[in-house]
Amino acid sequence: QVQLVESGGGLVQAGGSLRLSCAASGGTSSSRPMGWYRQAPGKQREMVARISTGGSTVYVDSVKGRFTISRDNGKNIVHLQMNNLKPEDTAVYYCNLYQFWGGSPVYWGQGTQVTVSS
Repeated sequence: QVQLVESGGGLVQAGGSLRLSCAASGGTSSSRPMGWYRQAPGKQREMVARISTGGSTVYVDSVKGRFTISRDNGKNIVHLQMNNLKPEDTAVYYCNLYQFWGGSPVYWGQGTQVTVSS
């Protein structure tokens, strides 16, 4: 069974930065696409960013130019560098692992809280 463990959430003032990390363990020996979703209070969960095994990336429009997703080569470890954070970025952020690039996430982390104060 694959387990995803996130780290790096917290409280930051608007304009600040945070870096989230996630490592997958168990159940998969090969590199897989990974990404991040988030869910704000009272809102639907949304895809924030994802990255292929080859390094291709996709971002939701609201974070383009502010967030950068990256991964450790050949490993199922993914990072999300979040700069110029805004109060509307406040959410629980969930790490994901995909079976393949065009699919939906198969595995989810437990989530890490990001709170941006104004």
